[in-house]
Amino acid sequence: MALATYQTVQGTGEHEMIVQKSRFIAYFERVETEEKAQAFIEKIKKQHYNANHNCSAYVIGERDEIQKANDDGEPSGTAGVPMLEVLKKRGLKDTVVVVTRYFGGIKLGAGGLIRAYGGAVSEGLNAVGIVQRSLVQVIHTEVDYHWLGKVEHALRESPYQMKGIEYLEQVDVQTYVEVDKIEAFKEWMTNITNGQATIKQGEETYLETLVQ
Repeated sequence: MALATYQTVQGTGEHEMIVQKSRFIAYFERVETEEKAQAFIEKIKKQHYNANHNCSAYVIGERDEIQKANDDGEPSGTAGVPMLEVLKKRGLKDTVVVVTRYFGGIKLGAGGLIRAYGGAVSEGLNAVGIVQRSLVQVIHTEVDYHWLGKVEHALRESPYQMKGIEYLEQVDVQTYVEVDKIEAFKEWMTNITNGQATIKQGEETYLETLVQ
């Protein structure tokens, strides 16, 4: 059973900040498997092979079954874990982050490192963006052409999102409907068309809306 709704990073992105002359560059990617997370981490490590550290964290799975954090040479618990905690605090799923550090000559201490790595992820997420993914089903409403104007107008005034219209023997109006609202939608559409519509359920997909 797929999750009805969850939040994740908008996509691939990066964000840099400077703390006490050290560069912290956060790289994000949406991943659905641990293999893809590891591949992303390796890619960033190769890209920044001369950096002092490439610390990483990821959380994957419907119930966050897979969680990993790596300090990559920083003092234990000062990098990967604070990074992972930010992902979890934001309620994100299927997200990997790598924070590359170029040392600027000033030691930050354990508390400073925790704040810097956590801050790099937090600031980075604000810059890259978080989306909410909602599971929807495409509902096909097939009606005679004289109903099209009324159906189209009602949909545009409603909270439902139209996917498109196919002009066949009858007109097929396709609408994204959240899975827990399908019965309500069918009843609503039946009332609009005086029971003259043929309503069929199509494929399931996820719709994304930007949270921040």
